[in-house]
Amino acid sequence: MGALTASLIAIVGLALGWITIEIACKPCLESGREAIERNLNPDYDPDDDDDDSRLPLNPNPTPSEQIIDSSSTVAKIV
Repeated sequence: MGALTASLIAIVGLALGWITIEIACKPCLESGREAIERNLNPDYDPDDDDDDSRLPLNPNPTPSEQIIDSSSTVAKIV
């Protein structure tokens, strides 16, 4: 009976440990699983991605956005 109790405690401990790791590392594990799914998908085409995370936030700023404060003076150290 002692061996059965010990093995049951070990299995429950492993299950709780697994759940803890899944909850603690959820964002990292999800992004890793998505990357694995993309790599294993034969129909995946990287050119079809609508991922804008690699694009610059403002690739062509207009001159009105590049306002220079002319009222401030630059101090020269001699």
